Amino acid sequence: TIESVFANFPPVTSSFEVSFTLLQTLPDKLRAAQETFAETGGLHAGAIFDRNGELVVLREDVGRHNALDKALGFALRAGLLPLDHHVLMLSGRVSFELMQKALAGGIPVVAAISAPSSLAVEFAQGSGQTLVGFLRGEKMNVYAHGERVTAE
Repeated sequence: TIESVFANFPPVTSSFEVSFTLLQTLPDKLRAAQETFAETGGLHAGAIFDRNGELVVLREDVGRHNALDKALGFALRAGLLPLDHHVLMLSGRVSFELMQKALAGGIPVVAAISAPSSLAVEFAQGSGQTLVGFLRGEKMNVYAHGERVTAE
């Protein structure tokens, strides 16, 4: 349950903000770094970007969850946790479980090219995480905690 997750991982309290302009750059940066996707066209990616939009880590896998697990594992081994001033960019849909994993990493902003599930939105609202979906070109939907997304 959501309550049991919060018992282990408290809601995000980071005051980190990210600009709409920076968020718009992330899908292209994600795609440019997806070397295996460029060859196969069939892999998901999970990427962590710093406050300046610089790529910290990107991992690919046939599964969305595995790609994120690999990226978070890198961050853990590199001593980067909590990632409380970072953005997680996902290549596909955002599920409750992906939001849960992002919370375990302390990530305040999760963005995706595709849609979130309704449970992911509910989770983001309760966890204090900003959730952005359908991040494509000059458009995006902000589903939770939009106060972190600034105009500049």
